[in-house]
Amino acid sequence: MTAGLLAQYLVIALAVLASAVVVMRKQFPNATRRLRIAIALPLLGEARPAWLRALARKIAPPGQGGGKDCGGCNGCG
Repeated sequence: MTAGLLAQYLVIALAVLASAVVVMRKQFPNATRRLRIAIALPLLGEARPAWLRALARKIAPPGQGGGKDCGGCNGCG
C-alpha cells in the first residue's frame, strides 16, 4: 500500500467519523450527552493526572441549568 493510498483512506475515515458525529448530535442529543458523561466520569478521578482531568472536563457536556436562559424544553424537574 502506497503512502498516497493510505493518506486517502485516512481522509475518508476522518470524513465518515465527522459525519457520524454530526448525525449523532442532531438526531440523538440525549444519547450523545449520556455517552459524553460515560466517557468523562472515569477520567475525573483524583488519582488521574491533571492533563487527563482537564481533557475530561472538555469532553463532559455543559451542565443543564434551569434559569431564564434555558432552551425551553420543559424537561426540567
